[in-house]
Amino acid sequence: MERHFKPISGYPVVLAVLALIAGSIYAIVLTENPTFMLGIALAVFLTPGFLVVNPNESAVCILFGKYTGTVKNNGFYWVNPFYVKKKISLRARNFDSQPIKVNDKVGNPIMIGLVLVWKVEDTYKAAFDVDQYEHFVMVQSDAALRKMAGMFPYDNFEDENADITLRASGEEVSSRLELELRERLAIAGINVIEARINYIAYAAEIAGAMLRRQQATAIVAAREKIVEGAVGMVQMALEQLTEKKIVDFDEEKKAAMVSNLMVVLCSEESARPVVNTGTLHQ
Repeated sequence: MERHFKPISGYPVVLAVLALIAGSIYAIVLTENPTFMLGIALAVFLTPGFLVVNPNESAVCILFGKYTGTVKNNGFYWVNPFYVKKKISLRARNFDSQPIKVNDKVGNPIMIGLVLVWKVEDTYKAAFDVDQYEHFVMVQSDAALRKMAGMFPYDNFEDENADITLRASGEEVSSRLELELRERLAIAGINVIEARINYIAYAAEIAGAMLRRQQATAIVAAREKIVEGAVGMVQMALEQLTEKKIVDFDEEKKAAMVSNLMVVLCSEESARPVVNTGTLHQ
């Protein structure tokens, strides 16, 4: 588990090192005794122990293969010169994945991508539980995206009972993706701040066919509304003509009028009236 480590300040030590170097040089010049070179050697030995930790940065300290602790407070410090210091950033990072080709729940090939906002929460796990935690994030994000895309259909054209679809249910899909990534990345001490689908489309080989299907569905839906409205208008016209006794219709005349009105109201082009100069039955 991660342990916080508070080293000593580096400012007194740097003053001691400078004083040691200056004193050794002065003693060598004054006495011409090379033994004082040991002071310079000691100063050089102490120098690798200096450590600078910037804001939102950490340093994992290791002594001969043993984890000693993590320095998270920013500042200038001095630690044991034998420590191996591994810097790990604690800043939030973005991972914008390239769209990948996967199959949705009903088997349609789609292109899908995500954007992930993450940061290191546990430096011990990031440093020692996985190999190259940044690469681990990319690989697990790809795996989670593939798994999630296979759980839902792209839309409900082929699966009408689907409550959640990749195209329409953005919030629900993103929430499940975020939960999946949290579980996968917890082993590396990664905190998932946000995960969102940033690209989704049919694969190129079926995109044209799916577009035509969507257009056909939209046309059918529009036609249903047009026919529904036309029937209501025809019914209202017949009722008002009969109620006001403008024209007396038998069944044959009603059928002819209904046919003409439906053609006029449902036609895609403007009606071109024909003026009848004879009788109604000619």
